[in-house]
Amino acid sequence: MGRYIARRLIIAIPTLIAISFVVYIILALAPIDPLSSFGADPRVPPEVRENIRHSLGLDEPWPVRYVKWLGSLFTGDFGYSFMSHSPVVELLQQRLPNTLAVVGVAYILGLVIALPVGMISAVRRNSWLDHIISTTTYVGFSVPTFFTGLVLIIIFAVKLHWLPFVYNSNIKVTDLQSLGEQLRQSVMPIAVLGLFDAAVFTRYIRSEMLEHLPLDYVRTARSKGLEERLVVLRHVLRNSLIPVVTLVALGIPGVFAGAIVTEQIFHVPGIGELLVRSIGQGDTPVVTAVLFIFAVLVVTFNLIADVLYGVLDPRIRYS
Repeated sequence: MGRYIARRLIIAIPTLIAISFVVYIILALAPIDPLSSFGADPRVPPEVRENIRHSLGLDEPWPVRYVKWLGSLFTGDFGYSFMSHSPVVELLQQRLPNTLAVVGVAYILGLVIALPVGMISAVRRNSWLDHIISTTTYVGFSVPTFFTGLVLIIIFAVKLHWLPFVYNSNIKVTDLQSLGEQLRQSVMPIAVLGLFDAAVFTRYIRSEMLEHLPLDYVRTARSKGLEERLVVLRHVLRNSLIPVVTLVALGIPGVFAGAIVTEQIFHVPGIGELLVRSIGQGDTPVVTAVLFIFAVLVVTFNLIADVLYGVLDPRIRYS
């Protein structure tokens, strides 16, 4: 297992370099000028714009800029933002807690809900409970998150005035009152993402368990006198989780990207909102850093999924 992980990590390095090169060249050749706002202002002299462009390194060819950016990347330096003139690392550190507080909690909540619900739906196939769960999950992942978010805002924020519809990132949890305010403003974005993830996971878990329930090893376990609960939990559920692990692991980077819409709706100052704003402003260092982090998450959780295969299925061996 150790040799397999080391080999995968070695392969991941050129993969990430290739991804960063493609992302950087696309952004460098895109018709977006980060100094367009200065160019539209007649009060800014041309020589001042040129000095700013030189200070940002925009007067150099993009291959030179890429090599410099890649060299600084190995030291953990993502450069400076064109707009805020702050280190990109600091911007990410400011936004990451907000994203994890909403997206991370919603993802875990969706998985916690989906495991028992999907299992119950499969075990009680074609029952009235299964029909209710199936209908709910179909609606859950068919309705887009921006629509669900707007509906929740209209009901709970505009009509009932129970919850705030604007996320306040300045709240610091220091006592029970601030904790309550933090929970109140997190309810709707977490509910939107959590219910969507729960619907997707429930469908996969139900589908996989239905494939395993009629197999011979399940009948053999029952013939040995095992309780139905143990048969479902120890045998059916464990084997059914192998493809679900892939969905969960590879879905984590997608959650960060997919939360962009939700963060825009609820004004959550997270990584997704930072990415959208930076793309519109042509802030190449920030966009490149965020996309590179997404690539690292994809490679990392792909490896984690492969390792978990061996944990769930003893027949899988890596060398």
